[in-house]
Amino acid sequence: MQDRLIASVGALRRKLRALRSVIADPAATAPEKANAEALKERLEQRLRAAEPQPSGGWTDKAFRLGQWVKETRKSAPPATVVEGDWTDNARRLGKIVGRGYRKWLSG
Repeated sequence: MQDRLIASVGALRRKLRALRSVIADPAATAPEKANAEALKERLEQRLRAAEPQPSGGWTDKAFRLGQWVKETRKSAPPATVVEGDWTDNARRLGKIVGRGYRKWLSG
């Protein structure tokens, strides 16, 4: 069932790509463009209805954790590192992992 759904979504996307090329084609007539626009709207509605919704399982939480980590990496420039022993780095790593884990559990 899942393979058929993925195949139908792929087919809808290919059809949409073809319709967009007809709409953008300068040699296409006005009725052809209008017909392609109407078909495009209907296919986009079918595509939105056919796409699977997130299940809220562990994969969704892992994805959100990855997005959060990606955002935190680019949110602030790296601070200057003061020379310390390895426990400073271990503490920082533990805090980051703990925050990520709590956010993952709550999401």
